[in-house]
Amino acid sequence: MEGDPFSDFLRLADAQPTISGGFTAGGSWAIRFPRPEYLKFFALVKGQCWLCIEDEETPVRVEEGDVFLLSIQRPFVLAGDLEAVPLDATRLFAGKLNKTATLGEGEDCIQIGGHVRLDPANGELLAGMLPPLIHVQAASKQATVMKWLLDQLVRERVDGQPGATLVSGQLAQLLFVQILRVYLETCETQPCGWLRAASDKRLGPAMALMHDDPGRSWQLGELAKAAAMSRTSFAVHFKSVAGVAPLAYLTQWRMLLAQRALRTEGTTLSQLADHLGYGSESAFSNAFKRVTGVSPARYRGQSRTSLGETPKPTAPEAALAH
Repeated sequence: MEGDPFSDFLRLADAQPTISGGFTAGGSWAIRFPRPEYLKFFALVKGQCWLCIEDEETPVRVEEGDVFLLSIQRPFVLAGDLEAVPLDATRLFAGKLNKTATLGEGEDCIQIGGHVRLDPANGELLAGMLPPLIHVQAASKQATVMKWLLDQLVRERVDGQPGATLVSGQLAQLLFVQILRVYLETCETQPCGWLRAASDKRLGPAMALMHDDPGRSWQLGELAKAAAMSRTSFAVHFKSVAGVAPLAYLTQWRMLLAQRALRTEGTTLSQLADHLGYGSESAFSNAFKRVTGVSPARYRGQSRTSLGETPKPTAPEAALAH
């Protein structure tokens, strides 16, 4: 089966979307949300409102069916009335069942929201590829899938069927992936980096080869052939999209896999060196230190200290499976 670098990035970042709550509002209302600890997403199921992000001069109009993903860590306000004094979200949702609140009169506006937890170490890789705000409008061509997912999320929250928490989590995962897909379809003039490269139809096959067998000594000509391009054209296009040269990307990807293995498993340095295509433990250690700034042994020790636990030994194939 052909590899899927896009999915590899999500797995490496350990992206875990969760529906955390929602609200119903009417009349004149506004809610101020604190600085998000994680990636924040929300959808407007009914009505219209405004999104005001701290330090941004222009508020964003939110229409029924719109979906947002915030990667910027700033407080923000959702408001039906820009003149209304915002209520503090922390107090509003405190002690509420399922983190659901009602404010104002009527049901002019219904919102559901959540967050995406990322791996503390590799999560920054994914977060760094995203713009501060992704706005998927209900009027866009991708709206059909979004609407279906939102309808199902609302149904799960309202019906309270057995397994609703699990189903909601799976739907949130699909919603998150769909948001990223929409972004990648529209970011051709933006620096999407590795995510954009993973979704590039010409580069995808070459990236899949590197992801499927990161320990192989890939040659530029082999990768260019997989992309059906000349060596020069492939190298230029790869760097223009991903931001790094193809073989530099391969080295960085190997080191990300190594960091995950060193943090979570008991794989030996010798096993890692062999799995990632280095002829010796010292060659692997030198490459790791050159990329990360610390030796593999020190990195593992720091990770164990921060986690407060000792990883269990396992085979390198399990440690690096993706």
